[in-house]
Amino acid sequence: MGTFIIEGGHQLHGEITPQGAKNEALQILCAVLLTSEEVTISNIPDIVDVNKLISLLEDLGVKTQKKAKGTYSFKADNLNLDYLQSAQFKEDGRGLRGSIMLVGPLLARFGKGYIPKPGGDKIGRRRLDTHFEGFIKLGATFRYNKEEHFYGVEAEKLTGTYMLLDEASVTGTANIVMAAVLAEGKTTIYNAACEPYLQQLCKMLNRMGAKINGIGSNLLEIEGVDSLGGTEHRMLPDMIEIGSWIGLAAMTRSHLTIKNVHWDDLGQIPTVFKKLGIQLERQGDDIVIPEHKDGYEIQNYIDGSILTIADAPWPGLTPDLLSIILVMATQAKGEVLIHQKMFESRLFFVDKLIDMGAKIILCDPHRATVIGHDFKSTLKATTMVSPDIRAGVSLLIAALSAKGTSTIHNIEQIDRGYENIDTRLRAIGAKITRLQ
Repeated sequence: MGTFIIEGGHQLHGEITPQGAKNEALQILCAVLLTSEEVTISNIPDIVDVNKLISLLEDLGVKTQKKAKGTYSFKADNLNLDYLQSAQFKEDGRGLRGSIMLVGPLLARFGKGYIPKPGGDKIGRRRLDTHFEGFIKLGATFRYNKEEHFYGVEAEKLTGTYMLLDEASVTGTANIVMAAVLAEGKTTIYNAACEPYLQQLCKMLNRMGAKINGIGSNLLEIEGVDSLGGTEHRMLPDMIEIGSWIGLAAMTRSHLTIKNVHWDDLGQIPTVFKKLGIQLERQGDDIVIPEHKDGYEIQNYIDGSILTIADAPWPGLTPDLLSIILVMATQAKGEVLIHQKMFESRLFFVDKLIDMGAKIILCDPHRATVIGHDFKSTLKATTMVSPDIRAGVSLLIAALSAKGTSTIHNIEQIDRGYENIDTRLRAIGAKITRLQ
């Protein structure tokens, strides 16, 4: 188990460039299975979850070649489909939430897709019903082995249809879209997710020869085609990392520049941070956060009532940033209610922040009220364990703002989503050491 030792209380300075988007990568990499031709993808983040998925693809028989840092070519022209039924696949697939994204393209191209119950963060229930209900509507037969927790879908052919998704699931929409592009006839998906990473997937598939209309809306129309070809694709910067660096700058009262953020794909993120009192300057495609010497003040609603920040499907705020926002609020001037609607275990890390001196009332598994210190007292250094990716980074930000030396164990969770985070933070002045 790895450990970070963090000496907090230091201002940071300089520039930091966000990695490629983790959540986009898990979709885009699986889409290479839809063609026998070469697909080249750039700006791939070098993180544990993405590297695990690339290893899974290699074990399945996908030829991969590293062209440069963050750039790989993939060719799925001779796959070993027997691997999907092997004990090794059942073991490897369990350790990665993104492995569910293999099912749609395998079903579309080969008529069968299997997956063990996937793992990932322990942040609450993350059901797979939307994925499999979509496959069934396209004509697949579903089966589930309860003893082995092993899912499977099979179909001689997929046929386009109309479907109204029960939730605007990003991964569910992506999986169904990848199945539908090779289905016979027209598929209409209503209540589809429409976040930028899903748009990226659809644009890539269209360059490969798919016929997808309505990209960016919640109504997708897909005309099935017989086959797809190769393409090149560059992934967006990771909006969760961008939000993390904004939170880090605010909590440490540092002057930071976040490079090449793709402003037009950030949605509500800049607006929400401004509601927390954070100054953000747009310089070209960069975000500049000035030093907040006098702190930052949370805006109330126009009637004076307490601000509520809640997650919602795109273009609402992504749930992955609520942990960061909660930590930032501990040093703001004012109060805020954080409402995590999607996952019932994601706020349980606040007990560590309370140990550090934060004023937080955990109302229930989904809601927490934060009363900010306004930097009149700092958080206290402590020893913590990272429970998941986003909570782990939030605790890291708290530790970097706290006076004294903090210890964070189980940093493998952070490494699952953030590329070389300690090296990159040291480059802007953070006092952080990695121990194995």
